[in-house]
Amino acid sequence: MIRSLMGATALLLVLSACGQSDSSLDQTGRNPDLPDVQETLLPTMGIANPIGWGDQTPTAPEGFTVTAMATDLQIPRQMLVLPNGDILIAEGRGGNAPALRPKDIIAGPIKKKGNTQVESGDRITLLRDADNDGRPEIRTVFIDNLNAPYGLAFVDGSIYVANQNALLRFTYQPGQTRITTAGEEVTKLPSQINHHWTKSLSASADGMTLYVGIGSNSNVGERGMAVEEERAVVWAIDRMTGARRTVATGIRNPTALDIEPTTSALWAVANERDEIGAQLVPDYLTSVREGAFYGWPYSYYGQNVDPRVRPQKPEMVARAIAPDYALGSHVAALGLSFARDGGFGGAFSQGAFIGEHGSWNRNDLSGYKVVWVPFANGQPSGPPVDFLTGFLTDNGKDSRGRPVGVAFDPVKRILLVADDLSNTIWRVAPRAAPTATPAPAP
Repeated sequence: MIRSLMGATALLLVLSACGQSDSSLDQTGRNPDLPDVQETLLPTMGIANPIGWGDQTPTAPEGFTVTAMATDLQIPRQMLVLPNGDILIAEGRGGNAPALRPKDIIAGPIKKKGNTQVESGDRITLLRDADNDGRPEIRTVFIDNLNAPYGLAFVDGSIYVANQNALLRFTYQPGQTRITTAGEEVTKLPSQINHHWTKSLSASADGMTLYVGIGSNSNVGERGMAVEEERAVVWAIDRMTGARRTVATGIRNPTALDIEPTTSALWAVANERDEIGAQLVPDYLTSVREGAFYGWPYSYYGQNVDPRVRPQKPEMVARAIAPDYALGSHVAALGLSFARDGGFGGAFSQGAFIGEHGSWNRNDLSGYKVVWVPFANGQPSGPPVDFLTGFLTDNGKDSRGRPVGVAFDPVKRILLVADDLSNTIWRVAPRAAPTATPAPAP
């Protein structure tokens, strides 16, 4: 077994040239450049070597400060800011998909090398920073004994948690720092195999509907389409009755959802398919349109046919629509939070913060940062801007951290970033203006 793994790894290195990107291509925005498909016997892989932060912190634009608000967490993923300013952090890791192909046996241990080795928390932690100085006065385990919690929402006195297998509701009292009662099951969520286990969550603007993003059970249907029933979809769930309907399909892995504040439209970031080249397929940001089919697995970025899928279905390809905005290939977008109430002001007034966890299916790494996508009139209005960097070292081979969820707090005017490699919550805030020293009396 060891010899075969070593031999396969050597072959992987031989094929590595196929994983190098072309810097002349622009793969962000409304009309990304899409090169030809490049299939290889083994997937090209490039994983950053974790080295930790030491005494360093991520880098934000001029005029902002970055501090570690919480450390030693157990795989922080998504966050929620409650009406009183308390911060909830979903911690954990899910999934139970067995290896299907020889390449899975090789890819699994290599991808694992770039992730934290901390055990899954399966819990929600609460932070309270009442004076907004970045040093929480209270840190407690808010809810524990969960099953890979990920998406979080608050509506009308209840906290909703999207476990990997069910959507739960917890009654909440303002100021409460721990909930010990069992959650009420609103509805079960698809959890067979769970190749993509994360269940993203957002409430509609009126609070009546809960949207859940459910990822596919494979890369491109190689496990058979029977296990893909109600996968690669976004559900709308009546929060009172648990009744659900499918809003959109063919959206391979909708890892984060949020409501755009000027239009109240639902938006998602999604991770696209792998193993057809360093620059296929771009992950994306898109509005989630009612009844839309986004192509998976039959086509990508509209009606570009994926030749690997069997059987081919041209009638499905003809239905596919392109997403709104490309983020770049394999950046692994996992976080989405719109700025509200003027955001940070200036260039960061209207738009979305997006956490990019970082690539594995290419040699020159992509992602590993938080970007800002400016909006105007409810639509993306310019190229993405790097907002929080430094997760990769200057050599492009070592990683200090990997961003996941992002949460903008419009009251305190801070951005929270979950880093599931260093198990840290980073707090980004405008630097306070220096206090003027009064002139001495004459």
